[in-house]
Amino acid sequence: MLPYSVLDLAPVTQGSDARQAFANSLDLARHAEALGYNRYWLAEHHNMPGIASAATAVLIGHIAGGTSTIRVGAGGIMLPNHAPLQVAEQFGTLASLYPDRIDLGLGRAPGTDQATARALRRYYDGADSFPQDVAELLHYFGPVQPGQTVQAVPGGGLEVPVWLLGSSLFSARLSAAMGLPFAFASHFAPDAMDEALTLYRRDFKPSTRLQRPHAMLALNVVAADDSAQAKRLFTTQQQSFVNLRRGRPGLIPPPIDDIETFWTPIEKAGVAQALACAVVGDPPEVREGIAAFIERHRPDELMITANVFDHGARLRSFELAAQALRAIA
Repeated sequence: MLPYSVLDLAPVTQGSDARQAFANSLDLARHAEALGYNRYWLAEHHNMPGIASAATAVLIGHIAGGTSTIRVGAGGIMLPNHAPLQVAEQFGTLASLYPDRIDLGLGRAPGTDQATARALRRYYDGADSFPQDVAELLHYFGPVQPGQTVQAVPGGGLEVPVWLLGSSLFSARLSAAMGLPFAFASHFAPDAMDEALTLYRRDFKPSTRLQRPHAMLALNVVAADDSAQAKRLFTTQQQSFVNLRRGRPGLIPPPIDDIETFWTPIEKAGVAQALACAVVGDPPEVREGIAAFIERHRPDELMITANVFDHGARLRSFELAAQALRAIA
């Protein structure tokens, strides 16, 4: 069966706070573990009131400590914000605490605005050095060599699985050249997905970490027992995208009855393009939509994300998505 996983941003909903968001994330992770999800990834974002996963490695430790078998990782760590040695130490620590359960996905974007990026890494000079930073990070995870001046402690000799994430051809090329697994951000930037997958699979060079190309695609799935209910739940994600484009990111909003009164035609078109990889509906619709996505794109893994306001409805959505994937298999 195609492995399926969860992407979480630890959403902070209106009327709630980060403490509750973390409790919800742990509850969802335990729910996902029981449902057979393979991985539970958290994404690094900064200066966004509705996303509480900024200290990503810390939150990964919290989730891994509260679960037993599911893999927990970063989807991803935005490497331009960090020194590679620090990332190696953080994930070496996590891998030592939770052996064979930690993943490290790396992104090239800052995950925030430029002013915040500079505040994170005071001498920030963009992502131009990303390939060199990835190579340096992989070096720290390799066996410690005699006379090695700088080593990650812990981290050296720990084969932490490293993925490259992307929404363009850049990371597809780099992951192919370095022989690493590749995850495409099709859940919010699907335009280059097909071309990136073709390039990655065509140009992949085997490495000591990976012998064959391995691609994971992200998919928005909002499922409910009733189709109309699912479409209403999805308005939370649609509103969040519009608010971000308007330059007013805030707490995650509750769903609304009529999304057409919320956005302009131009905003509607922009959201439709960004969220083109979305399956929204009742169980038969979700099963059909996921099956069609898999048939068309042939991913090696699927990463499911659902920005749903009500925690109970979010749990149910992931439950129905898992049922659909098992039925497809």
